[in-house]
Amino acid sequence: MEAAIGMEIREHKSSFAVYVVLRVLVIAVAVLEFFNGDYEAVFLCILTLLLLLAPAFVQVRFRIELPSALEVIVLVFVFAAEILGEISSFYEIFPFWDTVLHTMNGFLAAAIGFSLVDLLNRSDRVKFELSPLYLAIVSFCFSMTIGVVWEFFEFSMDMMFGFDMQKDAVVHSISSVMLDPAHANHAVHINDITQVAANGRDLGLGGYLDIGLIDTMEDLIVNFIGAVVFSVIGFIYVKNRGKGVSVISRFVPRRKSHDRDYLRLAGGDGDVSLAPGAQAHQAQRQSQHDPHHHDHP
Repeated sequence: MEAAIGMEIREHKSSFAVYVVLRVLVIAVAVLEFFNGDYEAVFLCILTLLLLLAPAFVQVRFRIELPSALEVIVLVFVFAAEILGEISSFYEIFPFWDTVLHTMNGFLAAAIGFSLVDLLNRSDRVKFELSPLYLAIVSFCFSMTIGVVWEFFEFSMDMMFGFDMQKDAVVHSISSVMLDPAHANHAVHINDITQVAANGRDLGLGGYLDIGLIDTMEDLIVNFIGAVVFSVIGFIYVKNRGKGVSVISRFVPRRKSHDRDYLRLAGGDGDVSLAPGAQAHQAQRQSQHDPHHHDHP
């Protein structure tokens, strides 16, 4: 497995270069944080190094080919979320950082959902077939499910361990039926809020503290946008498969060809090589399914 993962990492020059640069940066940050005595950050760096191997592991283990462009996006996403976001506090320095990452998450999760169903669609072992439209819908729903489950996780961490993963926001107006003195379920509005006190102490925020609702909804909205973007890309790709949509194919995972199955080439799964006739048949099927596939550098 290790040899196969090493071969996979080196397959594409562009993604390999990005991987090496990010790995060096993570190791440098880990060393720096170790001498600073921040062992939690060191652990996060170790976790990041493992996550950077995830694309190669998935490709080898499940025999899926991630286009180099998509693989680079995954690597940058991991680095941006863990090293820049958590250790370098980009979530606090740049308010838009969390929004950008949730948008990327929606895009990547849709790509995963799409590839899973598309591979089943073209499998000889599974009697399963969806039209391009339904394939796009499943891709979108898969991404949104991942986004919702992640918000469940953030909420659980906040409630059980007192974290603040669902970030707060300062608002200057509120509406609530709980403020209705008649208890008639009528929303009472309070506008132009500039001062809020808790236990008699001014919070000094210049407004009312919203505890995570706005952050959660913004995360789901941008996840929705990312999911829609990839679902449209996937729909166009499947609808026009074989008609020269080369740009879109750079973002769509596909099944590995026999000669790119590094786990087999490394002897990691004990597979017996196919006979020449079977190899030719499989290569013909692969070319029919993946008309945009070409040799990698």
